[in-house]
Amino acid sequence: MKIGCPKEIKPQEFRVGVTPNAAMEAVAHGHEVLIETGAGVGAGFTDEDYIAAGAEIIATAAEVFAKADMIVKVKEPQAGERKMLREGQLLFTYLHLAPDPDQTHDLLASGCTAIAYETVTDRSGGLPLLAPMSEVAGRLAPQVGAWTLQKANGGRGVLMGGVPGVGPARVLVIGGGVVGTHAAKIAAGMGADVTVLDRSLPRLRYLDDVFGGQFKTGYSSAGLLAELLPQADMVVGAVLIPGAAAPKLITRAQLSDMKPGAVLVDVAIDQGGCFETSKATTHQDPIYEVDGIMHYCVANMPGAVARTSTLALGNATMPFMLALANKGWKRACADDPHLLAGLNIHAGQLTYAAVGAALGIPSVDPQTLVKA
Repeated sequence: MKIGCPKEIKPQEFRVGVTPNAAMEAVAHGHEVLIETGAGVGAGFTDEDYIAAGAEIIATAAEVFAKADMIVKVKEPQAGERKMLREGQLLFTYLHLAPDPDQTHDLLASGCTAIAYETVTDRSGGLPLLAPMSEVAGRLAPQVGAWTLQKANGGRGVLMGGVPGVGPARVLVIGGGVVGTHAAKIAAGMGADVTVLDRSLPRLRYLDDVFGGQFKTGYSSAGLLAELLPQADMVVGAVLIPGAAAPKLITRAQLSDMKPGAVLVDVAIDQGGCFETSKATTHQDPIYEVDGIMHYCVANMPGAVARTSTLALGNATMPFMLALANKGWKRACADDPHLLAGLNIHAGQLTYAAVGAALGIPSVDPQTLVKA
């Protein structure tokens, strides 16, 4: 199979979909790897690194799309890239379709087969291709939130850890999954007073057992959120419903209950955001203010630490990429129900029910496609 990796074109996206190590593995399995020139530079990989791994360097993205049987990326294909996809071509990347009807309709029209990193599952019910970027985004959230809290950036001018005689920042993390846990760990490590809210009692027990003393936990409810929101200097939105649009947890009306200059960091922005006032931003222009509250809603947060993120993502995606290349998508998905869970689109049909529910588009059971 010819595996193609174009350079990412989303603003300030420096990651790359295929690492030199992954390229070397694919070549060893008998596949051709086509890398657009300069695709890995933002993550610290040169064209020479890919050539040494056995890959071929291609001059343009258009050539990569035209020659490749499978396209491996990081971010969802942008409008220009979607025009280059063709019937029968396999796309393996993050998609986040639920809040993005334009992309969904374009992918359906292209006739391609699209497997989304964020909906591939594992035996424990986790999301193994989302987890590494959730870890990165969670660890980044308090860091970028602390920067936004600085007065020069529009924030309250509160130091995360405080100083002797002056209390620390109060950080509220909504969601105790991978993102929320890592955000709470880093915020607590910075000296903040941290509370994590979640609706899973087993998860809350786990957090208490493992991190008891580092941060507090609470059962997420409208009443408790209303009580804690006015006290918070920073709120990290870390709620995920796999493949579906994120629920809106804080309304615009509730912003008036918060301290002027408080910060909302929306890590769920790829899925539409979990605050009513959230809108996607970029690393070039990451923050904005609504009713006196600062918002940080960068849609590709891990791109800020592209080297770490690329290596972490590459470690997770490589076995699945090789399975798809070795077997073809149908046999690979038939052999692995967890990979089948990643199938979102095939030949003009939507195959992920949560996306269909979010966008009002009929969906088909992916099992029927692999059995056909």
